[in-house]
Amino acid sequence: MGKGEIVLEDSQIVELYWQKNADAISETANKYGPYCFTIADNILHCAEDSEECVNDTWLHTWNAIPPQKPNVFRMFLAKITRNLSFNRFNARCVDKRGGGEIILVLDELGECVAGGSDVETAYEAAELEQCICRFVRTLPERDRNVFVRRYFFTEPIPAIAERYGLTVNNITVILSRTRKKLKVELTKEGYL
Repeated sequence: MGKGEIVLEDSQIVELYWQKNADAISETANKYGPYCFTIADNILHCAEDSEECVNDTWLHTWNAIPPQKPNVFRMFLAKITRNLSFNRFNARCVDKRGGGEIILVLDELGECVAGGSDVETAYEAAELEQCICRFVRTLPERDRNVFVRRYFFTEPIPAIAERYGLTVNNITVILSRTRKKLKVELTKEGYL
């Protein structure tokens, strides 16, 4: 964005989508392009694939609004980008499990979410998602932020540590304790 360029409020951008005004896409790209790219690239680790996912995010957003009217536009875009990135990652790794942060994230969550089933499928199930959201809201702010950065945005642990001024070991301990609490909660709710 250039100096002096006016950035629309999210509600104004959403209204452009409701009017099916093509400016909605360029306004979204200007305001949230780097944000969505970071989400995609944390999962895919490939600039070309990440850029394609971001472009697909704009199309999916165009098709989703209306009828949907997101409460938090930024998170609405994050969820679309994340889902598209997971889909692209899965398509890339049909015959082999690839490397990267997403495998580590899914393996970490596997200890408390899956009982031999596909972690990604289990994690994205609507009821389970609601249970996890309720659990995350009960966490202290720092632990909640660390958990979301790791398991929603798939940020590497060293990046999270740097963001919060903690050591890698501190972050690892926070995540481990939080996963154990999540496992207890999921057991109590009957998911395990």
